[in-house]
Amino acid sequence: MTPQLQMAIKLLQLSRLEMVEMVRQEMENNPTLEESENIEPAEEVQPDTGESTPTREVAVEEKFDERLDWHHYMDEYSSTGKVHFESEEKEAPNYEAFTASKTSLADHLRWQLLMTQPTAEQEMVGSLIIGNLNKYGFVEDSPEEIAAVAETSVENVMEVLSTMQTFDPPGICARNLSESLLIQARQMGIDTPIVTELIRNHMKNLENKRYSVIARELKTDVESISAAVELIRTLDPRPGGHWGDDEEIYITPDVYVQKDGDEYIVFLNDEDIPNLHISSYYRNAVKKGGDVSQEARSYLKDRLRSAEWLIKSIQQRKRTIYNVMTSIVKFQRDFFDHGIAHLKPMVLRDVAEDISMHESTISRVTTNKYAHTPHGIFELKFFFNSSINRSNGETIASASVQEEIRRIVSGENPKKPYSDQKISELLEDSGIRIARRTIAKYREMMGILPSSKRKQP
Repeated sequence: MTPQLQMAIKLLQLSRLEMVEMVRQEMENNPTLEESENIEPAEEVQPDTGESTPTREVAVEEKFDERLDWHHYMDEYSSTGKVHFESEEKEAPNYEAFTASKTSLADHLRWQLLMTQPTAEQEMVGSLIIGNLNKYGFVEDSPEEIAAVAETSVENVMEVLSTMQTFDPPGICARNLSESLLIQARQMGIDTPIVTELIRNHMKNLENKRYSVIARELKTDVESISAAVELIRTLDPRPGGHWGDDEEIYITPDVYVQKDGDEYIVFLNDEDIPNLHISSYYRNAVKKGGDVSQEARSYLKDRLRSAEWLIKSIQQRKRTIYNVMTSIVKFQRDFFDHGIAHLKPMVLRDVAEDISMHESTISRVTTNKYAHTPHGIFELKFFFNSSINRSNGETIASASVQEEIRRIVSGENPKKPYSDQKISELLEDSGIRIARRTIAKYREMMGILPSSKRKQP
């Protein structure tokens, strides 16, 4: 495998952010690469027709020619502009600017702890408590264990813990779910006897929605239990879960699909991608020679060769992504017109044969690449679905079946939710024959609870 092919494959499988970072790194390491300040007007890419020469993959046989005419190469690639593949008449959707960093839960709690003007011992105990919180905001170690590490009494630990349990977010620093919910109920002023009793002693029955059992044990009616449950629903079972320390990742689409009349226009997102060209200084150094030593000349040739490969690979990557997305739009026209329910079954081979590329190339292109469509942002892999047979002999995409299941569940009676068998029967009425166990699998994938836990009193 030639170095040029290796670079082309590497660029093809990188996500957009990874590619930008890789290009920036190459610019730092390769002095012959420069970023153009002036960007020429964008050139819209027209879909391939039968009369044009189709884009082809980088072949293994395409080796770098050591006898390359550098003077001709420099003249050809000395342009400071770059080829764009988006239409200048189309504006990409605007996205909000997000901050690069955020306050962590630990920092937020430590700030509140310092606001209480703690003693040195209390500050140390508080720091140990913060360090022992799990991702949901619960204290994992017992007060005895924390006291042993801090070399203090359990009473002192409990005093600091009680203070920290009044901090924001409500329910933080509890030792278990019940304690967290009780703290929140108290702070919200809804700690009625029935709410407190439910949280302390009936969490298992609440989880399984056994309201009639709870009503008998508490000698009250189901309506009172249901009212208390609605109050408990307002509490947060994971008070620290919204303060994840991991940096949030915001998706920037690699390609946009916008409707123009009766057609869909595909154009790439080139924002933040450096506009590369060969440095004129090093171009002239290779052209004129002069006092350049043989060692320096050999080094420059190597760097220029690498720069050529990078520029060509970037252009090849753009063209390939464009062609793949154009093919997807052609196959999935019903999706772009009507939404997820009309997604068709499609495999990598369909697109590979359509644009005369290998399936492995299509797989690389569709990994970690995102498209902005009229129905939202989707990973390119989303458009490839297995097929499920209809009773009339036609096929339907598995993603469309999942969307149909979601629609059925959203329209059910909360007091009499559909079982998996009932959902299977409703789908069969629509011509979709699918087993009950497959319904259960799809339901779990979508995060939909079983009917016993969806039931409301």
